[in-house]
Amino acid sequence: MEENKEKELADLRKELKELLVDSLSLEDIKPEEIKDDEVLFGEGLGLDSLDAVEIVVLLQRNFGLEVKDMNLGKKIFYSVDTLARYILENKKQ
Repeated sequence: MEENKEKELADLRKELKELLVDSLSLEDIKPEEIKDDEVLFGEGLGLDSLDAVEIVVLLQRNFGLEVKDMNLGKKIFYSVDTLARYILENKKQ
């Protein structure tokens, strides 16, 4: 069971990296160059508030999830890993 969860998390991280690069038009970055725990905003990947809106849309469109509480959003949007864990824990079965 735990092994399945880890594989699912790894697959989700890979998918998220590809979605982020495509959706946010990150031309200079390849999905595989983004570290799982790399900070997405500010000093890390350098995303901004407009990118946060795009991530909200991306979560709705691709995973059927909504993030209404922006304080929670800050924690969820910290890294690819935190996004993947949120999706795994909250996606519709």
